[in-house]
Amino acid sequence: MAEAEVAQIKKESFAGHVWSTLSAIDCSKHVEHKQGLAYLSWAWAWGILMQNFPESEFAFGEMETRQDGTVTVWCTVNVLEGGRNVERTMWLPVMDHRNKAIQNPDAFAINTARMRCMVKCLALFGLGHYIYAGEDLPAGSPVTETLIISEAESAEIKHLLEVTVSDVQKFLAAMAPGCQTVDTLPKKAYETALKALHNKAERMGVEP
Repeated sequence: MAEAEVAQIKKESFAGHVWSTLSAIDCSKHVEHKQGLAYLSWAWAWGILMQNFPESEFAFGEMETRQDGTVTVWCTVNVLEGGRNVERTMWLPVMDHRNKAIQNPDAFAINTARMRCMVKCLALFGLGHYIYAGEDLPAGSPVTETLIISEAESAEIKHLLEVTVSDVQKFLAAMAPGCQTVDTLPKKAYETALKALHNKAERMGVEP
């Protein structure tokens, strides 16, 4: 099939329209870091969906309780627009602050997991999908390398930017064009960025 035909099919597909709309949205300013993982605010994520597809709905499925007492929650999001729709379903274990599955979780933990699951489901439509890239892939895969840096790595880069009196936006543009904040610097750019800042600190004669 010719590329032009594929492009036309994507253009006419509602699922393709939803993906192209939501995947193009910059989520960088709304990423939160906890225990080395990145999250999007559920309120912000749902607000963005409502701005673009206000007829959309979501629903939580029945929870699954396993023999060891851990629980999995389910969420289905149905994106609607003028009679057209596309539906996706996602699941997530109820986890603690260390991202370990909780045995016999309380209502608060279940509520938190459900909202995170909803945001993760939105990633299936394109919104912030890069945040979850490589989650289930082995280390060293091309997709895994697109993960954003950890909270500790971000703090290290910010410190070096400060001591070298560097222009943050110019630095980000050089290291990862399109990246708007240090917190969302791609993992693959981390070593290069770190080396560049250490070299600058050495030239300036300052302690990194």
